[in-house]
Amino acid sequence: MRKVLYILGQLDDADIAWMGRIGTRRNLAPGDVLIEEGRASPHLFIVLDGEVSVTVSGVGTVARLHAGEILGEMSFVDKAPPSATVGVTRPSRVLILDKAAIEARLQENAAFAGRFYKALAIFLADRLRTTTLRGRGGAGPAEDELDDMVLDGVSMAGLRFQELLRALDRPDET
Repeated sequence: MRKVLYILGQLDDADIAWMGRIGTRRNLAPGDVLIEEGRASPHLFIVLDGEVSVTVSGVGTVARLHAGEILGEMSFVDKAPPSATVGVTRPSRVLILDKAAIEARLQENAAFAGRFYKALAIFLADRLRTTTLRGRGGAGPAEDELDDMVLDGVSMAGLRFQELLRALDRPDET
């Protein structure tokens, strides 16, 4: 869950409302594939509940991810094809965000762009730091342990995640 807090802690209420409007919620079954290694995906994903696994060719499963995880962010930043496959291992719900819509908002709204890229930078720095610590034989932070940099925004981020979930549960008003 801490991963989504890095992102939502940097965004504001209008950003979250926008994500709720442009996002699509999808129920997934075990065996469904969200991201395929080497194949570009037009989406970012936020795991709302359930479990997905991350596998790398020649290595095997490298992670199991749960609610609050962000998927597809590396390819969003560097435009390289995904370096892993993400498949559903338990019934799950995800929020699907169209990368083109995010790119358009980044171009139109400089304040959103600053918040969004700062959030991704914090998120990816944490991932690299954790990987480095584990590579040195350290355990890295506990799964739900928060970095001091994120603690200030954690309460608001949690509320924003709950609001995003509520927005997705409302019937469409179209």
